[in-house]
Formats: sequence, C-alpha cells, structure tokens
Amino acid sequence: MSTETGPVTGASPRVPAIAPGPKGLPILGSLPPFAKDPLTFFERLRDHGDMVGWRFGPNRCVYVADPEYIGELLTETERTFDQPALGIAFRTVMGNGVVVARGAEWRRKRSLVQPSVRPRQVRSYAATMAQSAVQLADSWSDGERVDVGREMTALTRRIAVRTIFGVDTRADADTMGRAMEVALREIGKEFAGIGALLPDWVPTPGRARIRRAAAVIDAEVGRVVARRRDGGDDGRPDLLSRLLTAVDGTGARLTDREIRDETVTLYIGGHETTSSTLVWAWYLLSREPRVREALVEELDRVLGGREPEFEDYARLTYTQSVIKETLRLYPTIWLVTGVAKAGARIGGIPLPEGTRVWTSQWATHRDERWFPEPERFRPERWDAKDGDDIAEYAWFPFGGGPRACLGTRFAMVEAVLVLAVLARRFTLEIDPGVINPVPALTLQPDREVRATVRAR
Repeated sequence: MSTETGPVTGASPRVPAIAPGPKGLPILGSLPPFAKDPLTFFERLRDHGDMVGWRFGPNRCVYVADPEYIGELLTETERTFDQPALGIAFRTVMGNGVVVARGAEWRRKRSLVQPSVRPRQVRSYAATMAQSAVQLADSWSDGERVDVGREMTALTRRIAVRTIFGVDTRADADTMGRAMEVALREIGKEFAGIGALLPDWVPTPGRARIRRAAAVIDAEVGRVVARRRDGGDDGRPDLLSRLLTAVDGTGARLTDREIRDETVTLYIGGHETTSSTLVWAWYLLSREPRVREALVEELDRVLGGREPEFEDYARLTYTQSVIKETLRLYPTIWLVTGVAKAGARIGGIPLPEGTRVWTSQWATHRDERWFPEPERFRPERWDAKDGDDIAEYAWFPFGGGPRACLGTRFAMVEAVLVLAVLARRFTLEIDPGVINPVPALTLQPDREVRATVRAR
C-alpha cells in the first residue's frame, strides 16, 4: 500500500476537455444547491467527470475528482495557484495566520511556526494528551450516560489550552471554547450561504456575532501573551513559548498580533479537528463490533494494562488505521480550493487566470475507484502489508503540498493516544439511529451523539 509516493493506481483516462457541469442560475450559478447540501453537490459534480466546469455565483470554477489532478492542485499551490480570499468571517477569526497568508508572508510565517509542531516537539506534548484523557476516563463510570460530542470537545479543548497556551484552568478553556464555538459555527454558515458572495462591508447578524466572539478570543489570547511576556521565558514546553522566541531570517520575532493569529490557528487545528474526528470514530466503532474487538485486542496486546506513551504511537498500528479510516469517511477538512494564476494548467488543460479550482475530500474519499466498498468502515485497508493499494492524493484529510496542515502529526498523535486511553477501559454504546454530517468549518454531527458508557 502507498499513500506517499508513486503513480496513481487505477487512475481514470485523461479527459481532453473540461466536462460541462450543472448549468445553474443567472448570477447565482450553482450556489443554491451548493448551499443546501455541499457534500451531495460535490458527489454529483464528480459524476459529471474528473474535471467539471461550474459556477459559484458569477465565478468560473472547475471541480477536479481524479487524484492526479488533485495532486497538481495541492502541490502547485503558491506557484501556479493562489490561496483564495476566504471571506470576512474566516479572516475575522483567523487573522492573517499561516492558513490565510500568501506569498512571501506565508513563507515567513510557516518557517516560524513549523518548528513548534515538528515530530520532536509533538513528542513533548504527548504526555499532556494522554494525561488529559486519563483524567476524563477516571471521571467516567459504568452505565453512565454521556454526550460524546461534549465530552470530546471538553477534552481536546483542555489539551489545546495546555499544549498551546500553557494554562491549565477550566475557566481558561471554557471561555476560549465558547467564543470559538460561536465563531466556527458562523464561519460555516456564511461560507455555504449567500454571505459567501456579499462584500466584506455588508453587515449581517452572523458577522456581528463573529466580531463579538473574535473580541473575546483576542482578549483571552492577549491576556495570556501579556502575562507570559511580563514573566519572561521560563522554559515552558508549550507552543506559545516557542512562538514567542521564534525568529525569522532577519532576526525579527512575531508581533503580538501575529502570535494571536498563529495560536488561534493552531488551537482550531489542534482542538476542533481532533474532537470531531474522535466523535466520528466512536460512532463508527459502535456500529462495527468487529472493528471494536480488533482495536481492543491491539490495545491489550501492546499496552498490557498500562496507559499509552508517545513511544506506543508507532506500535498502535491498528489504532492508527481506525483514525485514518475515520478521516476517510468523515474528513474534518472536506474541501480545498485554489485560484488559478496566469499560465495555470490542470491535466495539461490551460485554465484562465482567476478560475477557481475546487476538490472535495468527502467526494474523493467515497469514490469506489480509489476505495473498494467506499461506505464500509474497514481499517484493514490501511494495513502496511496487506492493505489496499491507495493512490496518492486519493486520501488527503489534511490537504497536501506546501500548504498541508502543519498540525497533521499533532492531530494524529492526539487522536490515537486519546482513543487508546479511553477504548482500553470503556466501550461507548451510541444510541441507535443514523447520524449525518453537517459541513461547517469541519464536519459536525447533525444531532447530539448520546451514549452509554460500558466498562470493559
């Protein structure tokens, strides 16, 4: 199996031209069906072909479904494709952090942030991840009823404030968390609705709520940064300490505003995405006893009754596969888009400057050409020896290329260690019924995920 290098296996024939997609409406194009159900919309676009023309409002767009074309989009970002303007709602929360910045500014910020999330640094955060999960496990009891979403959110929120900001009070976590929940919900609403086409200066109730939430976030981060600067460098291992001491090629450090933008970006990447992944993992495990039994067998065999440590991450290969398969079926990042620069091409086809190119993890991850039995939860497909031959860029839950998510390693280690701690002790019996994903900034369940805790 390969997910790193090599040619696309089973790739569809190259198309000589961009296939026509839905005609759409005057002015709005295909915005209405996109806004109503973007996940289904992208699946239907995929049915038109591997390169499909459509319109998002007045904007000319191309959707790509073949992993080879997806790879071109992801790897050519910054050189051939620009990061698109992500809307006033997104920018209000994220500022001009590494996810939003472009060109030389993006390269500078990436060079400053990347060292804080390298494997060696993630190793230093692993104990906090596991200890936080142990505290949650210690609070559960057999037969207890829990809201899985609330439990996972509180857990990953606490891990985030500990590892990023170096603070460890529930008040710190809850204040930031409540504001972030409002902001992310409103970002999702604006992105998939008419707000995506409104100029930045147009006031809406949602934008007002985002501004209020961002003000709380600014105040909380500002308070922690000011306290840390006043206290000097005390050698803490958290991400904030590393950002405060990072210097670029000219010897310059990040400003307080830049610190705010990067810590908020890392908070979202280290909390929102992992909590969502864990909720979906519990949901899938509750529906597939065979997978649950295989997971427990590995945990008992590798851990032998103790709590996991960082060194166990590499040994917990099936647990990793459970998380990878969860991210295939419910990718936290569910779409990627870029804007063509002059001379851009996809699959050898020239694209007019300004063309917006889209792809969707949701649709690609559920394409039977790349994943046999695509709707089935089958972690064995990721087995390094006997798994499926998975094409490069058929699975890309963290993006790819130069703008791939910097927190990929952090998120994977966190999800695996947390699941290992909790699943070693408990099974969560999710209440019956189908739970559907709602595409906000990340894929969220459409209702509360209630469960009964069962001790093993």
